[in-house]
Amino acid sequence: MPGIGQSGASPVPHADSLGVIISLPAALAAEISARRAVYQGPDAAVVPPHITLVSGRTTDTWEKAAEHVRSVAATAAPFVISLRGTGTFEPVSPVVYLNVARGGAECTELHEQLLAGPLEHLLEFDFLPHLTVAHDLDEPAMTLAKSEMATFNADFEVGSIGLFDHLGGGWELREELSLGGGKPA
Repeated sequence: MPGIGQSGASPVPHADSLGVIISLPAALAAEISARRAVYQGPDAAVVPPHITLVSGRTTDTWEKAAEHVRSVAATAAPFVISLRGTGTFEPVSPVVYLNVARGGAECTELHEQLLAGPLEHLLEFDFLPHLTVAHDLDEPAMTLAKSEMATFNADFEVGSIGLFDHLGGGWELREELSLGGGKPA
C-alpha cells in the first residue's frame, strides 16, 4: 500500500510512527465495541473505537512532533461530536463508519493544525472525520453493519486528544492532552 504523505513514506507503522486520536467516553466505547464484535468477531477489540486525527509519522524527532501536538492541544477548545448514522468508503475501500454530523469542522481544523508541524499523515485517502465500525469484512458482515448502525446516534464532548507512538512495535498511548491546556480528561 503506497504512502500518500508528502514524502511518499510507507504507512506501515514503525518507530517514527505516531497517531493522534479522539477517544470515546467509556460507556459509548463499550457500546460501539460490542457492535463491532458482532461484525468483526474477537479481533474487534484490538483497536478501540476512536476518531483518527493523524495517522502517520514524525518528519523530525519524536519529541519535536510530540511538542507540536501538545501545542495544538493547548490552543484548541473543547467541542461536541455528534455521531449520526453510517457512511461507507465502498467501493474504493471496504469500510463502514459512523458519520461525524457535528464536530467535523473542528476535527478537520485539528488535523490541519497538526500537519502544520513536524507530522505527516500517511493514509491512502483524504482526511474525513469518521468512526470505523466495520473494515475489510465479508459482504454479509458489511451489510449488517450498515443496516444496524444506520439509525445510531450519540453525542459526546471532546476535551482531549490522545498521542500514540509505535516505538515498542505496537500502538501505545503516550499522552492524553487536554484541549485548551486544562487537566487531561
